[in-house]
Amino acid sequence: MATFSISLTDQQIHQLKTNYQGMIKQMGHPTIDTVFELSDCKITLYKSKKAVFQGKDVSTYQEMFQPKFTEHSGSDEVGTGDYFGPVVVCACYVSKESYLKIKHLGIQDSKQLDDTTIRNIAPTLMEEVPYSVLIVDNAKYNHIHKQHNLNAIKALLHNQAYKHLEKKIKQLPELNVVDQFAPENLYYNYLKNEKEVIRKLHFETKAESKYLAVACASVIARYTFLQVFDNMEEIYDFTFPKGSGDLVDQAIVQFVKRFGKDKLNEVAKLHFKNTQKRGCNE
Repeated sequence: MATFSISLTDQQIHQLKTNYQGMIKQMGHPTIDTVFELSDCKITLYKSKKAVFQGKDVSTYQEMFQPKFTEHSGSDEVGTGDYFGPVVVCACYVSKESYLKIKHLGIQDSKQLDDTTIRNIAPTLMEEVPYSVLIVDNAKYNHIHKQHNLNAIKALLHNQAYKHLEKKIKQLPELNVVDQFAPENLYYNYLKNEKEVIRKLHFETKAESKYLAVACASVIARYTFLQVFDNMEEIYDFTFPKGSGDLVDQAIVQFVKRFGKDKLNEVAKLHFKNTQKRGCNE
């Protein structure tokens, strides 16, 4: 009897339960989520998201859930939804060799990982894969935003990140994925005045859950964002909430009381509605 095991993503677990919903056998075991009794294979899905496949020939299922890896690069950005803190864009290349070194890290989109996990795995990841990371601090971001909207800024940053990555690895692979934030034609229109434009790109939404290099870029970008955020809090001796909700509105009031309105330019994205709500854009 052949056996293989693999840690599945949430998307793969959904695929498993959808494909074999008529063959589910629920278990009361504290560590087991579901057992699937197929004609040629028994699949045990654990609550840890590990799946064990057992049968005479499990190669079909192995190809389905553990496809052969193809080298590729990917890019993603973080910080665009946070009132406080920078915008960070990263482009990352994952070769077959580096894939073998990082697959145990369980990397996925940074939005699905808590900050503690990001801080733990990112340093190892950054040692094993080539990457290019760009940081736009708040003062620079506010200046650029006067001439460009957010998607235009992201297009400029993704293009620059890929240019830097290409210099590092000499030649980009055949597959280079952008976590899509704008239609392809609009993306390139934002770059119409750039001297050098990387055009061998594939655009796909939610790419961080489908392409390892995009997920890696997401993790590195988030880790970099957290480092800048930590430094900003140390400089001002102030706790900056993430996101753009009610806690941010409260923090704006407290920050302005201590440091004045002008200093917001150095820590916040001023075009957010939070600024206007607190009367700090006068």
